[in-house]
Amino acid sequence: MRRGTAVGAAVALVLEALAIALVNWLLGLAIRHQSMSLAGLDPDAMAIGSWVAGGVFALFLIGCAVLALRIARRDRMTGRVARIVLIVCAVVQGVAGAVVVGPVGWPAFVALMVVLSLLVATLVLYAPEDQPRPAAVPEPGELPPPATA
Repeated sequence: MRRGTAVGAAVALVLEALAIALVNWLLGLAIRHQSMSLAGLDPDAMAIGSWVAGGVFALFLIGCAVLALRIARRDRMTGRVARIVLIVCAVVQGVAGAVVVGPVGWPAFVALMVVLSLLVATLVLYAPEDQPRPAAVPEPGELPPPATA
């Protein structure tokens, strides 16, 4: 079940990355063809900004998908940095879900929450196990550590 969840998260992230790239590409084309301007900004600069932002966000999501696939392949969490990146991705999913409800609608919100739930499930299922720390054994002739209340 753990591997299936991680693979599902990776597939969902790749699909979301493609959707984000497509939406930003279409937005850039619409800005360029309609010569829209916001507060006197150059329409070409706005179109390029939309394409770059969509590309960067899509690359981030694909990077997170690669991490999820790596976790599924190894069947264990890869490291602290990977865990932090996936947590950041989950937070971004939550914020994007909250923002997208108004302009796009509930179906987009549900899609983002499905991706969020897959990410959180992957993080929880691959959580590091709490292992008890060995008690400090005093050296011969050394005082034992003070007892805590």
